Amino acid sequence: MLQSRSINERFVVRLNMLTDEYKYKILKLVAADSEISQRELAKALGISLGKTNFCIKALIEKGTLKVSNFKNSKNKLAYVYLLTPSGIEEKSAITLRFLKSKIKEYEMLSEEIKSLKQEASADLMPISANVNLQTVQNKQ
Repeated sequence: MLQSRSINERFVVRLNMLTDEYKYKILKLVAADSEISQRELAKALGISLGKTNFCIKALIEKGTLKVSNFKNSKNKLAYVYLLTPSGIEEKSAITLRFLKSKIKEYEMLSEEIKSLKQEASADLMPISANVNLQTVQNKQ
């Protein structure tokens, strides 16, 4: 019982460390290429191979992904990752959450850019007015 509890605790820790962004990106990449290696996933995600393995294990433990072995063309043992039915549902839900968060982020950045432009314009007004006045004075 004690060992089972520690496995559950590790599972919860894994899931909490796996952000929606990584879930979304991993599920998207796996859906596009089920034979993608963890090394290729790590490179595409810009994270370490160890973190990629950690994320994949969390998704497998949750039942979002399943993994099978196969022999690839180089006669090496490789893995194929498949989205489970619940994984397909989760990918859709994560996609919507991720989209909403990116839209919110975009809107916040747009407001910040608008504010910075106004601030920069206000800061430059006295300078440009001064330059225009000097130009007029020089022409006289």
